[in-house]
Amino acid sequence: MQDKIVEQVIEQFSKRSEVGIKKYGTTLENNNDDDFLQHLKEELMDAILYIEKLQSIKASIIDKIEQDKIDKIENEKLENS
Repeated sequence: MQDKIVEQVIEQFSKRSEVGIKKYGTTLENNNDDDFLQHLKEELMDAILYIEKLQSIKASIIDKIEQDKIDKIENEKLENS
């Protein structure tokens, strides 16, 4: 059995590797000059920012849904009175 999700991730890694080789002229395997801990730290900092942004969007959507529910209930009360 094959997992389509795993296959998609593998394909994304392959494409990302190709982009990196073109951009940096080397493979990760052969690159021994970069500070990979610093790169990881910066990527994780970016990830936290992305999480914060997505949480903010989610909260806005939830607030909108809740307000729409309240508005619907109030409108139904007005129609029934």
